[in-house]
Amino acid sequence: MKITLITVGKIKEKYIKDAIAEYSKRLSRYCRLEIHEVADEKTPENASEATEASIRQKEGKRILNLLKEDAYIITLEIEGRMLDSIELADKIDKLCVRGFSHIAFIIGGSIGLSEEVCARSDYALSFSKMTFPHQLMRVILLEQIYRSFRINYGEPYHK
Repeated sequence: MKITLITVGKIKEKYIKDAIAEYSKRLSRYCRLEIHEVADEKTPENASEATEASIRQKEGKRILNLLKEDAYIITLEIEGRMLDSIELADKIDKLCVRGFSHIAFIIGGSIGLSEEVCARSDYALSFSKMTFPHQLMRVILLEQIYRSFRINYGEPYHK
């Protein structure tokens, strides 16, 4: 199984880089993990909706350029479907059974994803109605993917 994480922006904080490295190491036992960062655009204070749409579109083009045709695309969206950990594990397991060997998760920037990226998505996933920093969301997502594999392999971790 190949898992690709496509994100907007770079990680600057060492503690977040360390957490991502830890979960990447843990996941290496279960899948091939690739993490791609696309450049983020500066969003001016009090940006108009048109300016924000333009920024999302520029970032979206960078994301779309990284997507592979064989990948099942899961976008993280506030309005997506909320799953518990067991349901996410089941989703990943069922995708494997249906023959998908590549899942790509997409985390947008601070103002979200473009309409084009959302339209390309096979599944919109929400972790909460709350807003999380997109850098920290990488760690949360990687932990949940790791938890999913542990659940699917019947290994202790999930409680």
